[in-house]
Amino acid sequence: MAEVLVFHHGHGLTAGVREFTEHLGRAGHTVHLPDLYEGRVFDSLEEGMGYAENVGFDTITARGTAAAEGLSAELVYVGFPLGVLPAQKLAQTRPGARGALLLEACVPVSEFGGAWPQDVPVQIHGMDADPCFAGEGDVDAARAVVGTAVDGELFLYPGGRHLFTDSSLPSYGEQAATQVNIRVLGFLDRIK
Repeated sequence: MAEVLVFHHGHGLTAGVREFTEHLGRAGHTVHLPDLYEGRVFDSLEEGMGYAENVGFDTITARGTAAAEGLSAELVYVGFPLGVLPAQKLAQTRPGARGALLLEACVPVSEFGGAWPQDVPVQIHGMDADPCFAGEGDVDAARAVVGTAVDGELFLYPGGRHLFTDSSLPSYGEQAATQVNIRVLGFLDRIK
């Protein structure tokens, strides 16, 4: 079973993110879920992202990096949109990474100093008409990552919802989120 470090999205550590990690735990994986917002949860994404901007995205990423300290190097990093920053950084730069699952976001690999590591499998999920994922360049970054990774997969789901994977938000898309969960568990089962 895999050891997984999950980073939440811009609303904070919501019930839906907790449910996702509990799902992984019930499947037998060891899951770590740090709170990058230090206890704050925001009703709107705008408020949450405002908090992240005030604190600084570098600070949020540093909190994620610090959460990995003291854990095994052999982690799978999972990031919901804002959490993709520390997840992708750690997958690209921390030796021993076993994989990366980037949900609804992806940044260019140049953000963290170069190419995707050849020995780190990656799976990226997003909606094909999501104004954030498809409209802000994340899907292009995802295609580039998958195009250079030895074991890389990009899954695009029909629709325009952002944060469709969080069951506690109005943007939740049950059908697509169920597919994501199945594919995530399949990915984790391949990590030995």
